[in-house]
Amino acid sequence: MILIFFILGLIVGSFLNVVVYRLNLAETLMGRSHCPHCKAKIRWFDNVPLASFIILGTKCRDCGEKISWQYPMVEIFTGAVFAFTGSYFFSIADTKTWVETLFYLGAFSMLIVIALYDLKYMEIPMVVLWSAVIWTIIFSVVLDWASFSPLLGILNMKIFSGILAGIVAFLFFFCLSYFSKEKWMGMGDAYLGLLAGLVVGWPQIIIALMLSFFLGSAWGIIMILNKKKTMKSQIPFAPFLVLGIFASIMLMNSFPEIQSYFWMFY
Repeated sequence: MILIFFILGLIVGSFLNVVVYRLNLAETLMGRSHCPHCKAKIRWFDNVPLASFIILGTKCRDCGEKISWQYPMVEIFTGAVFAFTGSYFFSIADTKTWVETLFYLGAFSMLIVIALYDLKYMEIPMVVLWSAVIWTIIFSVVLDWASFSPLLGILNMKIFSGILAGIVAFLFFFCLSYFSKEKWMGMGDAYLGLLAGLVVGWPQIIIALMLSFFLGSAWGIIMILNKKKTMKSQIPFAPFLVLGIFASIMLMNSFPEIQSYFWMFY
């Protein structure tokens, strides 16, 4: 089952690469893929995720230009995320897990697009972000309806927990952006914080933010030591916040005692 999810992730990852490329050029998602250099249509047998990159020797069959390593890396990463999601959330005997798995697969896919787009273009695609917000709200309501119990506290409702976490994260990033005049953080990151809260809920958003700032700081230090960035250089934060979201969800499911520890304070 994990292998099936990994292969599905490779296929979706290939599509996400296309989404990022065409979104930047304002092109339709319809139509066959083409080489960004010579514009030649890519043959179906040259469009197999990961395998074609290896078989073609990392070069376009028509013009011989190098194929960016972005494509296989995104495919592998998406495959790994899908494999994790299937491993932790999916049970073929429980139809409720089908809904939860579909939610995470969709949300994670859109988060990958947001992270990759910000990494490449230093901008958050708001159409993808708001699509992810709507997707998350709809599934939160559906999942709460399927598992509602008056005996559980209100924070155990996914929609309420997500809204609380989203507001906290949004206000945090909004203040950083507003008072620094967007030198410390862009306003787009505030909206991404809202999405992050909706996805992970409260108090998991605290873990996601801590991890994202740790990863971002570590990367910044590495780049400065290698003299590729300076203290005044801008670094896209969305990739680190998205990694923080993934890591926090993985930790919560791998080590549930961490969540219990945080609930002692919240």
